[in-house]
This record gives sequence, structure tokens and C-alpha cells, in this order.
Amino acid sequence: MVFCEGRSSEPDYINGLKRLPHIADNTTLNIQIHPEQGVPITLVRKAVECASDPEIDECWCLFDVEWPRNHPNLAQAIDLARSNGINLAISNPCFELWLILHFDNCGAFMDTDSAERRSRSLDGRPGKSIDPGVYMPLRMNAARCAERLDARHAENRTIFPHDNPSSGMYKFLRNLEGEQKRSRGTGR
Repeated sequence: MVFCEGRSSEPDYINGLKRLPHIADNTTLNIQIHPEQGVPITLVRKAVECASDPEIDECWCLFDVEWPRNHPNLAQAIDLARSNGINLAISNPCFELWLILHFDNCGAFMDTDSAERRSRSLDGRPGKSIDPGVYMPLRMNAARCAERLDARHAENRTIFPHDNPSSGMYKFLRNLEGEQKRSRGTGR
């Protein structure tokens, strides 16, 4: 089960992953979008409620940090997720950074508006909705770039939420892509 705050780009991307043959054959991904454009703590609380369902193997929350004004209660959302076994894929400043990493290595701090503009300039889209077919062939490049960013932040001892730019989407992707090796047919 995937919980996200965005109504367009995140669900579009997840739906693109769902259509990849090796994922479609082995994994069921359900997306929950908070109807009121939820903040991270709201998403995590919803994930905690669903985590006890025996039909759900894992819960993931995908959310942004946002800059210059961070989402409220980020630390509480992370603590609640960790204490309840909820997986997180946090993008800092926003999900659009993850989209940028498909095309370009990005190492400089950026605010949310700059990330959104740069992302749109790279793929030519006019708004928030994306064509996942553009991104799926480049997803492993984005994962490598995001992992390098995490390694750089660890080396520099840069801690959350100051780890801008960063995206934990590579953890979600690697977890999901690993499912093909186990050939499990259970839900997520």
C-alpha cells in the first residue's frame, strides 16, 4: 500500500511502475491519496491504520519536505512511521527532485518552486501530471543518483531535514524491483 500526498505526479509515476511487466506479474500496488492533500503526519497515521490488515505486506508513505517552509510535524511523522514499521520515501525538497534525477545529477540545494520548474523544463510538461513512460526507462539512473546523494549527505554528516537535495524514492524502487526476484504474488 502506497500513501502519497500528491494527486498527479506521484500517482502517475506509481501507475507507470505498476504497468512494468515484472511488477504487474508479481506485485499488487494500491495507492491511497489523501483527499485533502494531506501532510506527512496524516499519511503516516493512515498507513499505521492500514498496516494491521493481513492482506497488506508493506506500507510506504511518499511525501515531500518542502522548502522554504517545511511541512509541519515532519519529525513526528518519521518517528511514528519508524515505530510502526511504515516505510518512507521522502523527497527533499519535493517529488520533482526525484523526477529531475532521471535526467540529471542534481547536487545543489533547491527550493520547491525551483525543483518544480526544473523538472517541467526537463520533460516539457505544462503542469503536475507526468507521462510515466518517459521515466520508466531512466528509473535506475535516478536511483543511482539519489543513492549517491544519500552517501554524500552521510559523509558530510548532513542530517534531515537539511539533506536537500535528497530522495528516498530509490529505496522504494529498489524494494519494489527486488520483488521480481522473489516472484511473490501477494499485495502491497
